[in-house]
Amino acid sequence: MQDNVIPEASTNKESISGAKTYLRLLSYVGSSWVYLLLSFIGYVLYASMEPALAALLKHIVDVVSEGTVTESRMIIPLAILAIFILRGIGTFLGGYFMAQVANKVVFDLRTNMFNKLVLLPSSYYNSIPTGRLLAKLTYDTEQVIGSITQAIRVVLREGLTVVGLLGYMIYMNWRLSLLFLLVVPLIGLVVSYASKRFRKLSTRIQDAMGGVTDVASEAIKGHEVVKIFGGSQYETNRFYDAANENRRSQLKMDKTRYLNVPIVQFILAIAMSILIWFALSPSISSGMTPGDFIAFLTAAGMLGKPIRQLTDVNSTLQKGIAASHSIFEFLDMKEEVNTGEIVAGRLKGSIEWRSMSFRYPEADKSALKNITLSLPAGKMLALVGRSGSGKSTMANLIPRFYNIEEGGLSIDGFSIDEYELNSLRSNIALVNQQVILFNGTIRNNIAYGYLSDTNEGDIIDAAKAANAWGFIQELDHGLDTMVGENGVLLSGGQRQRIAIARAILKNAPILILDEATSALDTESERAIQSALDGLMENRTTIAIAHRLSTIENADIIAVVDHGEIVEQGSHSELLAMNGAYAQLHNQQFSDAPA
Repeated sequence: MQDNVIPEASTNKESISGAKTYLRLLSYVGSSWVYLLLSFIGYVLYASMEPALAALLKHIVDVVSEGTVTESRMIIPLAILAIFILRGIGTFLGGYFMAQVANKVVFDLRTNMFNKLVLLPSSYYNSIPTGRLLAKLTYDTEQVIGSITQAIRVVLREGLTVVGLLGYMIYMNWRLSLLFLLVVPLIGLVVSYASKRFRKLSTRIQDAMGGVTDVASEAIKGHEVVKIFGGSQYETNRFYDAANENRRSQLKMDKTRYLNVPIVQFILAIAMSILIWFALSPSISSGMTPGDFIAFLTAAGMLGKPIRQLTDVNSTLQKGIAASHSIFEFLDMKEEVNTGEIVAGRLKGSIEWRSMSFRYPEADKSALKNITLSLPAGKMLALVGRSGSGKSTMANLIPRFYNIEEGGLSIDGFSIDEYELNSLRSNIALVNQQVILFNGTIRNNIAYGYLSDTNEGDIIDAAKAANAWGFIQELDHGLDTMVGENGVLLSGGQRQRIAIARAILKNAPILILDEATSALDTESERAIQSALDGLMENRTTIAIAHRLSTIENADIIAVVDHGEIVEQGSHSELLAMNGAYAQLHNQQFSDAPA
């Protein structure tokens, strides 16, 4: 029952907000003003034919009543043809060029949203489900098409038609016309209530659609887990609930819309009845010929259709306003802060953490506490410890995926906040624990981004160094083989070798390896470890590893536990301490198969 309640205090604010949102949406129309002008001319042409049709009917009735049909026998059929031809031309011009405007607006919105998306901080990606984000880019923008194409088309075409017919009626008999205009405020009240209801329900439908895409996206990505752990029924129920919420909200929207139209029609019918009653009064209709009388009533009757369409389009308009609000809320989000002014060339790569603490946005406790560590340029730092201890967080702060609030982190003596973001990140190569490949060719995934213009010889050298060239050669299309979404057409080891080849090709002075060899078999791991050893020479490397055998040669090994560095030193030094590292080492090697 509460769905029908609209707080009185917020009503005016919502109305103003809706108007502002729609005006902002219309600002995107400016770049297509020529198409809009052509569309407007088409709708003016269409609308002017409606009173012309009523005027023609007046002429027909008058010539019939006066007995002068013969003189107009050729003119009247030609006039009818001319009216419908001109109306058809107006319909085409208005509809086609309005579609041009709408599609350009949606194109601009989608590209602006994606451009915004790639500039948002990492914290945003962690705070919103992928399906919800995709719904903004697809469903919300589709709703905007309706509010531009259909809504503006109806408002212009039917609005101009109403103006034309009312103008003609006032010209014929202004007193009767004023009686008809008395119902306009009543129609306005009905439309006003419906508008608020439509917008509220449209917002709910958008949220529900986001829930549908969330569940579907998770089920598709995790289909193997769903099958193995018998989650089919659970996921089916989740999707049913999300889809049912969307259905319920849509039905409420439809109920409001289908009640709105007959109520407006009933009000118009009352107005027409009163109008005819007065029109039949000799004192009011005196001086009107039979043609005038018929033409006036015809024009009044013709007002029903455009007024009905104007009220019916309100639901589409409100959907567009609700979608626009969601889109503009997204476009107004703060981008990743890039206040650094130092445009770095090739950095040396000395890194220092100074009493640094870090907490993820909206997290209850700190992920890192009072980290103090110095890594000279060209040296290797290995971060070890149990899962969730903060190793990856330490590495992710170096490219400034997140901003540090306490303490400091510097590279080559300058705080990372002082570096311009692109120049900082151009000096860092990264191999994630969860390998990210894009739905393209192997060539495009190795030579990605900054590296897209790399010649084929260098790409092949990088693939060889990553021990990937052997399997690439065996594929039917070699480097031009498509890898599928996130590399689904390749094995886990093959995906990881391509990611390593990408890092090798970048040849950056700072290298971050987050479990870079975790998906490889023993033979491939040895080959790649040898390649990585060569790659790490004269480069500052931060390697995160669970297998301690891969980092025994690191210059510095830091043991991270509960966000703190509990031990640091070389492999031999830490073993001699007989502390946390020695315990991890003994546990791994005692568990290793003989």
